[in-house]
Amino acid sequence: MDLEKYFVKAELIPAIIQEKSTGEVLMLAYMNRESMQKTLETGYTWFWSRSRQELWNKGATSGHLQRVIDIYADCDDDTLLITVEQTGAACHTGSHSCFFKKLK
Repeated sequence: MDLEKYFVKAELIPAIIQEKSTGEVLMLAYMNRESMQKTLETGYTWFWSRSRQELWNKGATSGHLQRVIDIYADCDDDTLLITVEQTGAACHTGSHSCFFKKLK
């Protein structure tokens, strides 16, 4: 698969992670070419950490893995929606989803 069309606008592409069984949005992270390729090859999510400037495999240290079910690109090929089977919490705070702070 040619990944270049996803990186025409920027070196990183946002990836929205959604739990397949519930439809709940779990997190947003960023992928570069290498992390997207590793995700496709391994069947588990890999991201680019903007703060640490390194690849990371979600759940590699915590055991809270994300097994990829589907990957969709949006109409402009500049955002991904990845449905996963989540093991444990998706958020580093221990919350199941990173979106738990209701504003309104």
